[in-house]
Amino acid sequence: MNDTTTHHRICPLCEACCGLEIKVQQGKVISIRAHEADVFSAGYICPKGVALKDLHEDPDRLRTPLIKRNGVFEEASWDEAYAEIERRLPPLMAQHGRNATAVVVGNPSAHKIGLLTYFGKLARALGTKNVFSASTLDQMPKQLSSGLMFGHWLSVALPDIARTDYLLVLGANPLASNGSLWTVPDFKGKAKALQARGGKLVVIDPRRTETAAVADAHHFIRPNADVFLLAAMVHTLFAEGLVKLGTVADWVNGVAAVQQAVAPFTPEAVAARCGIAADTIRTLTRDLAGAPRAAVYARIGTCTQEYGTLASWLVDVLNTLTGNLDRAGGALFAKSAAFASNTAGKPGIGKGVTTGRHRARVSGAPEVYGELPITCMAEEIETSGEGQIRALFTVATNPVLSSPNGPRLAKALDQLDFMVSMDIYLNETTRHADVILPGVSPLEDFHYDVAFPQLSWRNHARYSPPVLPAAPGQPEEWQTLLKLAAIAQGKGVDIDANALDDAQFAEDAQRLFGEHAGAVIAATQGLKGPQRTLEVALRSGPYGDQWGRKPDGLTLAKVQASNASGGIDLGELQPRIPEMLRTPSGKVELAPPSLLQDLQRAVQDLRGLAPDLVIIGRRDVRTNNSWMHNLPILAKGPFRCTALVHPQDAQRLGLQDGALADIRSASGQVRAQVHVSEEMMPGVVSLPHGWGHDAPGAQLRVAAERPGANVNALLDDQRRDPLSGNAVLGGVAITMQAAVA
Repeated sequence: MNDTTTHHRICPLCEACCGLEIKVQQGKVISIRAHEADVFSAGYICPKGVALKDLHEDPDRLRTPLIKRNGVFEEASWDEAYAEIERRLPPLMAQHGRNATAVVVGNPSAHKIGLLTYFGKLARALGTKNVFSASTLDQMPKQLSSGLMFGHWLSVALPDIARTDYLLVLGANPLASNGSLWTVPDFKGKAKALQARGGKLVVIDPRRTETAAVADAHHFIRPNADVFLLAAMVHTLFAEGLVKLGTVADWVNGVAAVQQAVAPFTPEAVAARCGIAADTIRTLTRDLAGAPRAAVYARIGTCTQEYGTLASWLVDVLNTLTGNLDRAGGALFAKSAAFASNTAGKPGIGKGVTTGRHRARVSGAPEVYGELPITCMAEEIETSGEGQIRALFTVATNPVLSSPNGPRLAKALDQLDFMVSMDIYLNETTRHADVILPGVSPLEDFHYDVAFPQLSWRNHARYSPPVLPAAPGQPEEWQTLLKLAAIAQGKGVDIDANALDDAQFAEDAQRLFGEHAGAVIAATQGLKGPQRTLEVALRSGPYGDQWGRKPDGLTLAKVQASNASGGIDLGELQPRIPEMLRTPSGKVELAPPSLLQDLQRAVQDLRGLAPDLVIIGRRDVRTNNSWMHNLPILAKGPFRCTALVHPQDAQRLGLQDGALADIRSASGQVRAQVHVSEEMMPGVVSLPHGWGHDAPGAQLRVAAERPGANVNALLDDQRRDPLSGNAVLGGVAITMQAAVA
């Protein structure tokens, strides 16, 4: 008898969101491969997808709540864990106020609809201004610049790679990442198709990355110099009469202001700082402007620096001034089936975005997108006074490894009065918690991507049911968040999460649908939690059935039924300006005042001297997050936590390939294995992030076998982009010498 069952699943381990085919026999996963029929990824898979089996079966993955008693974690029931939280949290809030609490969420939550749609309920229940996330470690500059230009934080212009003739990539490695704030599985295949039709791929990066290796051209650039290069390219467009707005000409404000602002950034003025000759800068600009269809894409390397928001903004300025914004083959905006704010409300106009509604107590850093910079967290715990953080909730995050100055943060966490973590691992951060509440395996949860269809290279709608049943008694993650919210609101632990959800949904329905609220509630009977939220979002969305008024439109049932056939293809990206704009003016704001003002900081820095030796991070296809180092299928093979050093630097510093070296910055030091490589630009060292698995008390046994060096120990938690609050993770000055035993 063959009891093998086949399941189709969206991979939740990186932004590519590839379709998987999973075979299960007697409750065990026996194979994971690409789903050839998937309408979005079309049979592509990377090693991370196969690792879902390792993740599900990992003996280190937590399956039972833990309570720390006398410094030692003990297994507990869910009732005991909730009771411990109720015993300790409300009295603390009553004594010190709601701003004595804080919450921080990590990027795995973006792949979990329950966490992503219900995390805000916990934050609102706590009533604290101290909300932090991984967004200020890698992407807030792009979200801020997009919000200022187009009116919403997730209105990100995406390269139309399937139709473009020229793609310029800066500080990004989509061949390894499959896109970031651009969901594009099998980038390599799409890049080859671009080249096969006569197009050109050009990469600008301090390292000859995997993407650069398949490009038609690669140019080194000094870290932290992207703003100068991009401003000089914009300058060249004006100087050589290459500006053309194309189809968005009637929908753009601020062209003259941009021209005036970039006047100091001539190619000659920036060449030394960039490490790129003036003639090369002009050639890059002419090629971009002269291509029939072109797009500029930049990511983490351009975001994780002091000028992150400016660099992110200038990318879209280039796309706009070359006539490639909102144009097939240029930079377009996705039209998501659900949850996208730029498909809701009155089209073509909106409130735009604001920042600085409140500020961090210690540093004064402004709030951005409802968050404070994650690098403010340690000082907010350490510094006494009203509003000092005394209780912390962490959700699917490991900032001790992933954020600058992890050692300082680790010490700060030990000063807390109370800490609760929702996490599947006892890691370098959660080891400081008093209570750990485990989440479910991704294979035990239903899946629908909330954010990534808003960033996808092609429009689609895909749903994954659970592959395996959750353990008896294991609550769903959204239920856990509601229980925590109820405790924070003083409602006690005995309240039923489903009843609470029903009540909140009824309130939301009344607010959103008014006199039709009762009909919506009736139409969603039998659904609960994020499934009900998804039903409402799909039926009300741009492709939805509009509650029966468009019978051929999408419903949850239709998307669910498409699972085996690979989802629903909603077509290529299409021009959407002006309807997708949500700015108060109803125009693309090419020259936001805050960005023009901050550009003066770059003008003052233009003649500054670059450090002799700097360090940057590195992306690997197998290590999207630190916990992936604990999965055998991803951890095997060559040791990846090596410091890449150019041969010239190795020779002058006395470093040997394979030997250890001590790396020092103004903030700390680490010891790492050297790998001499001509991939690197002279004067630049690369060490990947997310390593350093040698903390006592963590339970990541595979990762601990080869712990690696924590590059974030070299980084200053006081350095950040002043506009977005994003941490500075690259271009940090270091010294390096051979390690002495």
